[in-house]
Amino acid sequence: MSLARLLSIAATIAVALAAPRPASPQSAASSPAPMAAPTPRDGQHDFDWMVGNWKAHLKRLVNPLTGSTTWVELAGTQRTWHILGGRACMDEFIVENPTDKTKVEALTVRLYNPANQTWSIYWANAANGSFSMPPTVGRWKDGRGEFYDHEEWNGRWILVRYVWSDVTPTSAHFEQAFSVDGGKTWEVNWISNITRTT
Repeated sequence: MSLARLLSIAATIAVALAAPRPASPQSAASSPAPMAAPTPRDGQHDFDWMVGNWKAHLKRLVNPLTGSTTWVELAGTQRTWHILGGRACMDEFIVENPTDKTKVEALTVRLYNPANQTWSIYWANAANGSFSMPPTVGRWKDGRGEFYDHEEWNGRWILVRYVWSDVTPTSAHFEQAFSVDGGKTWEVNWISNITRTT
């Protein structure tokens, strides 16, 4: 066979090997489908359930972080409404104990940040006329809202936790707790149960 003939055959084989081959039905079926990017969770409506009027019952530890086991109970109302076109909410919380005349008058503002899907909660007591800073920040997951901040308490820095749980159309449970060891242990000092009236 001539050299020219050999070169022609070699060129034909090279072209055939380089040409793309259609995928077999088996290989096409086994290729994973491209994954769609997850849609960021929109938590803007996490507190919508709270809008309305509530009967409130508060149980408060008198002297947190002192070893105290003395609690005082107060009763009253909570009124919650939307602000900023539904992108935030606020409430007025007023409870008192008629026996010892203890009274709590407070205002809470909750703002949602869509960039990181967190809520910032600002709480003000009428007794001091200002918002407590920094805000308590967190999010809802599986029907439970957890929110945290660091605050100075009687000369030392503590970790503060808010928890909303057991939410139904007509009731909800709230607890505030303090930690002096970075969240390893917690002392609950504020327990509030609300029941819807309207």
